[in-house]
Amino acid sequence: MKYNSKTIMTGKSLTAGIGALALSLVVGIAPASAGGKSVTWDDLLNDHKTNDDILSYGAGLKAQRYSTLDQINTSNVGKMKPKWSFSFGDEKQRGQEAQALVHDGVIYMTASYSRMFAIDAKTGKKLWQYSARLPKDIRPCCDVVNRGAAIYGDLVYMGLLDASVVALNKNTGKVVWKKKFGDHAAGYTMTGAPFIIKDQKTGKIMLIHGSSGDEFGVIGRLYARDPNTGEELWMRPFVEGHMGTVAGKKSTPTGDPKAPSWPPGNYKDTGKKESWSHGGGAPWQTATFDIETNTIVIGTGNPAPWNTWKRTKDGDDPRNWESLYTSGQAYVDPSTGEMVGFFQHTPNDAWDFSGNNEIVLFEYKDPKTGKLRKAGAHADRNGFLFVTDREKLTKRDDKINKPTSLIAAHPFVPGITWAKGFDLKTGKPIEVEGQRPPKPEAGKKKGKMIQVTPNFLGGKNWNPMSYNPETGLFYIGANHWSEDYWTENITYKKGAAYLGQGFRIKRQFDTHVGALTAIEPLSGKIVWTAKEKLPLWSGTLTTKGGLVFTGTSDGYVKAFDAKNGKELWKFQTGSGVVSIPVTWEMDGKQYIGMGSGYGGAVPLWGGDIAELTKPVSQGGSFWVFEIPKEVASK
Repeated sequence: MKYNSKTIMTGKSLTAGIGALALSLVVGIAPASAGGKSVTWDDLLNDHKTNDDILSYGAGLKAQRYSTLDQINTSNVGKMKPKWSFSFGDEKQRGQEAQALVHDGVIYMTASYSRMFAIDAKTGKKLWQYSARLPKDIRPCCDVVNRGAAIYGDLVYMGLLDASVVALNKNTGKVVWKKKFGDHAAGYTMTGAPFIIKDQKTGKIMLIHGSSGDEFGVIGRLYARDPNTGEELWMRPFVEGHMGTVAGKKSTPTGDPKAPSWPPGNYKDTGKKESWSHGGGAPWQTATFDIETNTIVIGTGNPAPWNTWKRTKDGDDPRNWESLYTSGQAYVDPSTGEMVGFFQHTPNDAWDFSGNNEIVLFEYKDPKTGKLRKAGAHADRNGFLFVTDREKLTKRDDKINKPTSLIAAHPFVPGITWAKGFDLKTGKPIEVEGQRPPKPEAGKKKGKMIQVTPNFLGGKNWNPMSYNPETGLFYIGANHWSEDYWTENITYKKGAAYLGQGFRIKRQFDTHVGALTAIEPLSGKIVWTAKEKLPLWSGTLTTKGGLVFTGTSDGYVKAFDAKNGKELWKFQTGSGVVSIPVTWEMDGKQYIGMGSGYGGAVPLWGGDIAELTKPVSQGGSFWVFEIPKEVASK
């Protein structure tokens, strides 16, 4: 079967099957109280330093996913064994992509179909469960996944597939507030983990979250809310010319309407209701927070439709248009919701490379000046690892998309076809001629097919990378794959796929698809690669113990030597692992935790690659691993 915009994500293709199971059996079950002290801002601020809790997505404001724990290390990880496993139960399996939070001996884990579980970290006993009551006409493009929660005070927060965000009492699982932010029937949804920040100007604590749904032609929006009440503080759209809000009232338009980057050019209602009117740009992954510059940093999604000719003035070169502010990284002032900086990874994106992948904040010593520089790193679906100067991007007098913010752009996958590299002076890609799929000729439904590497699922997709300050390396769950790609005629229809592209994903090599990759951010040197037969769709975790943890689509949790990539340990969970590993200390002992349950975008969109994954069983469970006491004491 060929995958194209008519067979993927129509109102009946994915969502009809999902909708049949979408109504939950319960809204909240609380067999026991989770208990525990309230979470403060100081707790969140020091999340990367403390070992007994994991309080944020990314294990710290900078999202480095690095732990200073070293009780489990290269010398003893081979002895690691399961302590317990917990089943998410019932028929609602599919993809389990979440990162767990850990607080006062309680694990908070979200699961498919907008569920959350509170689990006793010592025993694996369920303390409470929340299952959202979802409508039948939800429109998730890429499986019914949820990627995690946020925690603050006595509340835990999660996004729902019906374009809502909910706050639960962390001790009982009971709903405290729930806010709907979009029309789920039009394609708005939420799969990413929300994030707590503190505005350094006003002292306000804010819950930050985005929206999903680019493939249905939504307008991507970032929200700030009062974490206690859910009240909307501001909203910032990521399509140029659309209006932001503060306290529910109009504030300012995004970008500069006098210098439009979308046709027809004036951002007014001209009767042409496509492209800019349904422009995408959804910030569906989780933000990081640069506390030193008081800036929210987040990736923005692909423009809609995918067909670049629908976002280009007739007869013009697509490279003359940018489709701002999509497929890039945005820097937002938490006090006002104004965008103060932006760098675009793929101008006028023709390949659905998007730009949502996490921006990891880190510091390095400038080899020329010896000074410490503050940078952001982003491994994009387009195959390049970007290193940007976050101080330049967040200065209030800088122009949006200032090119000198680009420090480096390194390929981290082989055979990239769409661009030769990036011009560091202009910040623009050096595009390869003929790699934008040609539009259909007059009277034809499809354009000429071309081959593109990487494919639209990317050199790396949502699965977050990690950074080890001791090795100086980033650890990326990459994939080596290609696609056949062609344009199709498309007209916007509410709730239907808005792509204008057809595709078939293909293997790039016979030996492997997944490639766990260790890379130096400044030189771009790939230090080591560990290859996997199936795609890698799991995040990574790195530790002071010299280890890198990840999961594989054929069911393993694995540990590698962070310096040389040697596989040191693995355990078969019984289903594909596409979640994010975490580690914490409890009663003086280090533990590793990770969800298991195969699903996500690959088996739904993957063409030839989806065939590879057919033998993988679905599942839904959380595993905790330990070093037996007699081994740990040696």
